[in-house]
Amino acid sequence: MSDISGIHHITAICGDAQENLDFYVGVLGMRLVKKSVNQDDPATYHLFYADADGHPGTDLTFFPFRNSPAGRIGIGLGVEIALAIPAGSLEYWQARLAEHGARLQQTETRRGDRVLPLVDPHGQALALVETRDPREFRAWDRSPVPSEHQIRGLHGVRLWERELALTATFVTTVLGFSDYGEENGWHRYGVDGGGSGKHVEIREMPNVARGAWGVGTMHHVAWRVADEPIERAVRERILHAHRRPTDVIDRFWFRSVYFLEPGGVLFELATEGPGFTADEPLEHLGEQLVLPPWLESQRHEIESALPPLSPAPAIRA
Repeated sequence: MSDISGIHHITAICGDAQENLDFYVGVLGMRLVKKSVNQDDPATYHLFYADADGHPGTDLTFFPFRNSPAGRIGIGLGVEIALAIPAGSLEYWQARLAEHGARLQQTETRRGDRVLPLVDPHGQALALVETRDPREFRAWDRSPVPSEHQIRGLHGVRLWERELALTATFVTTVLGFSDYGEENGWHRYGVDGGGSGKHVEIREMPNVARGAWGVGTMHHVAWRVADEPIERAVRERILHAHRRPTDVIDRFWFRSVYFLEPGGVLFELATEGPGFTADEPLEHLGEQLVLPPWLESQRHEIESALPPLSPAPAIRA
């Protein structure tokens, strides 16, 4: 059994912050639960979208690098972020996304689940996957999407790798994932049954060039651990596997450890707490720019460097 309980969050790179906000809140109906900055580059926003309570596992985040060129999809990168939707809601989402001009692709069936692939306004590949798997989720009552159709959180992530065996061995022996077999060239590995929000799918692409970060690409996937002692225990296994993990880093809302898996994808371990209500009341999450305590002394300079952000149209008074 793995010490990891599933995906904690996924972070991607986007372009214009307002366009990103308008799509993920105004169109997809997710809640902006934290408006902060990239702690390693405070002149850039870090936007967090999740369910009403900001549960780990529902959290999709973005770095809006508005002057960055487009990224290049290739090996060593995440190539698709899958989001969970309730079973029976795919037709609703087809109609809603078509109405808003989203770039939709042909529907698919994956491991018995109906799937709607699409591309967000800045080129990030997404997939809405119908699922009945239970998960921590609370509907957001201010969402433009009715509660019975709202996105339930992260379903999974897809990676391209030059050699499957290296990453497969690492995730099964070091991270404790189980092998759930192959379908249409995608190999699934996961925890606690490998259901919604608990798996990664890998495709071996030996003749594809290495990918490059930029607008429209995934930056990293964070795996969820209960607390810092468990995180440190997993870190030790990663260290002994010669993956050179960082020390535990205080991100204020969780504690993080970063490392490259053998194929080059940036992974993170993230603790469940303290959570997004550590510095804001639940009813006002995401309404103001919040900074971790060590950046508060720079607030004026940081705010001056950031572009203004307005609420997404769907939730304006």
